[in-house]
This record gives sequence, C-alpha cells and structure tokens, in this order.
Amino acid sequence: MKKGQLLVLLLLPGAAIAIGLLAQTSSGNERVSAQEAREIIRTDPAAVVLDVRTEREYRSETGYLANAILIPVQELEKRIDELGPFKDRTIIVYCRTGVRSAKAAKLLNDHGFKAFTMEGGIVKWNELNLPVAKGEAR
Repeated sequence: MKKGQLLVLLLLPGAAIAIGLLAQTSSGNERVSAQEAREIIRTDPAAVVLDVRTEREYRSETGYLANAILIPVQELEKRIDELGPFKDRTIIVYCRTGVRSAKAAKLLNDHGFKAFTMEGGIVKWNELNLPVAKGEAR
C-alpha cells in the first residue's frame, strides 16, 4: 500500500473497503468477505443485495439478507434486464456457500454491472451471527 492510500484509510470511514473493491475489480477478483459485504450494505444506501439461491432456500431457516432481491442463478441470464436500473450501483451477490454467486457475479460483470460475490455465502453470514430476515421472497 502506498503512503497516500494509508492517509486516505485513516481519514475516511469505509475507505478501506472502497480501496479494496477498486483493487479487486482491476485484478478480476470480484469477491468480498461477509464482513466486508455487511459494511458495504451498512454504509452504501445505494448498494443492491442479490440472492441467487432457489426460492425454497431463500425461505429456509438460513434466512436471507434484508431487502435482498431473489433471482435464482439458473434464471439470471434471462432476467438480467430486471437489474438494469442498478447498473451503476454496487451489487453484492450471495448464495448458500459462494459457488453460484461467483458465477452470477461474473455474468453480471460481463454485462457491465459492478457485482461482487460474498465469499462463504449465507452459511458464512450465519456463522458470524449477522442479522437475517425471514419470510416472503421479494
């Protein structure tokens, strides 16, 4: 890390995440940890959360991230236009463990979105005892 970047990290809350995301985007690594995802969601009101599990998984005991949009990965390509209004926003994509969400994030990025997969998925989120919602799909 350069001296100037360190100064930015010390001066701006959330700057570490922003710098990390920029570095990941330029390197082709579109991943964030569950903790980083939580911080992005907490600090960026424009961030979009996309759950790519099945509706059954979404409604299961694992719960889902608040305000998550549900589009199962197997439907994502044909439903990608539904995400058009969010093309300029950060999209956090998650599934059960991170495998499907990595594929979904790649597809979104290939279509010009700014998408990041949440490593470890909802399983990791739950292990960290982070808050989940339960109920009907959005």
